Order: sequence, then structure tokens, then C-alpha cells
Amino acid sequence: MTPGSEPRHAAHESVEERVAEEVVEELVGEFADDLDRPGIRQPEEADEPFPSLSEQISEQLGGVRGLIESSVPVLAFVVLNVLLGSAGLDLGKKTALYWAIAGSVGSALAIGVYRLTRKQPIRHAVNGLVGIAIGAYLAWRTGDAKNFYLPGILLTLGQVVVLIVSVAVRRPVIGYVWGVLANGGKHDWFDNPRLFRTFQWLTLLWSASLFIRAGVQGWLYLADQANAIGVVRILISWPIYAATFAFTAWAVHRVTSAQQHEAAQEHEAAQEHEAAQEHEAAQEDGTAQEHGTAQAEA
Repeated sequence: MTPGSEPRHAAHESVEERVAEEVVEELVGEFADDLDRPGIRQPEEADEPFPSLSEQISEQLGGVRGLIESSVPVLAFVVLNVLLGSAGLDLGKKTALYWAIAGSVGSALAIGVYRLTRKQPIRHAVNGLVGIAIGAYLAWRTGDAKNFYLPGILLTLGQVVVLIVSVAVRRPVIGYVWGVLANGGKHDWFDNPRLFRTFQWLTLLWSASLFIRAGVQGWLYLADQANAIGVVRILISWPIYAATFAFTAWAVHRVTSAQQHEAAQEHEAAQEHEAAQEHEAAQEDGTAQEHGTAQAEA
């Protein structure tokens, strides 16, 4: 290689490198733009943190808005049945009932349509509409307003039976619910005696809570107090439901937090014990070496 050709060769290489760098930068830029487009998840966003139990419970209930929306159709039925019945305009028992049914079903449909037009989840609205539709059909067929609440009463009693049976066979339903909602679908709580006992008595607590709700409404049903059933469902049932949910979240969190704290303490104690053993072994080695040196000198 001659001195004159070396600069031209170096300049030729720099041009190639610069072109290659520009191509790479362009490809990387296009790839980054693709990642930013809607519908494409970036790697760091693939694993989102799993919501806490309280967040999952709030989502299942639909939050405060979900509770309010689920109560609107029942409230519409009660108000219309009272105002248009003998206690109000006295349009006749069946006329008042039919208007109450129309108001209840209409309000449930309106909530669903409103959510749909705003592209919001309609799962809670659909679930409520199904229950309202069944109750409305029974009330319309029998001509008795109290039958509007019969499906809900029977469903709640059925849930009580399922919960009690699950405890009897040592498969508490609340444990399964917790595993699905807050434990990533794992049911390792079976091997955790303290958590298992917690889910056993929490399941019994839920059965008692549901029995109180169904029992009060059932007693009013037998007493032909249709409007009172609606009032109880709105003013008593939902607060009991929400309070039981909150207590369940607190009880499970209390047990799991205590166990995590105990595990951390055990781990710390094990590390301290291991460090102490290593220190003793080092001292023994040092003593042995000193003894060997003394013997060698002697």
C-alpha cells in the first residue's frame, strides 16, 4: 500500500460506514414507529401488574356507579308501583304493575344503551337486565308485584346452599374466588393451613350474609309486602353486600401480610445464622493455622 492510496481507502470506508449507519437508523426508526401504533404492545408493557384484591372486587361490583345502576331498575319499579297504585293515583293494581314493569325494564335498557353508545363495558347492565326481565315476566304472568323479586330471592338462597356445601366438603368457594381474582388463577392456598381456615370461615360469613338478605326479603314476600321488598333490596342488601366484600378483602390481606412478614423474618434469621456459622468456621480455621504455625516453629 502506497502512502498516497491510504487516505483514499480510509475515505472510501468512512462513506460506506456512514451509509450503513443511515440505513440502520432508518430501520430502527420505522420499527419504533410500528411499536407506537395502536394495537401493538411494546415488550415492557407485555406484563402488566396484576390488580389487587380490592381493585378486582371493585371491578366485579362495577364500582359505585355499578351499584347505583343496578339499583335504578328496582327503584323505578318500586316508585312507579307505589305512585300509580292504591297509595298514589290508584290506577288499579294491574295497571300500576304494568307501568312499573315497563319503567323497570325501560330503565335497564336505557342504561345498557347509554353505556353502549359511549363504548363502555355493558356486562353489568346485561346481567342486571336478565334478572329484571325474568322478574318482570313472572310479575306480568301472575299479576302480582311481589313475584318481580322472586328470582332474586331464590337465587340468593341457592347461593347460600352452595356456600355451605363447599365448606362441608372442605372446598370453600371464597378461596376459589380469591385464587381467580387475586392469585393469578393459582390455588396454592390449599397447602396453607392458616389461609385455608380463613377461607372456610369467610365462606360461612358470606352464607350468613346472603341468608339474612334472602330471609328478610322472603319474609316480606310471604307477607305480600312487595314494595317493602324493593326498599329492603336497595337500602339494606347492597350495604351488607359491600361490607362483606370489604371485610373479606381486609381478612385475606391481614393473613397474607402476616405470613409475608413472618417469612421475611425467618429469611433474615437464617441469613444471620449462616453468617454466624461462617464467622465461627473462619475463627476455627484461623486458630488451627496459628496452632500449626506454632508447632512448626517449635
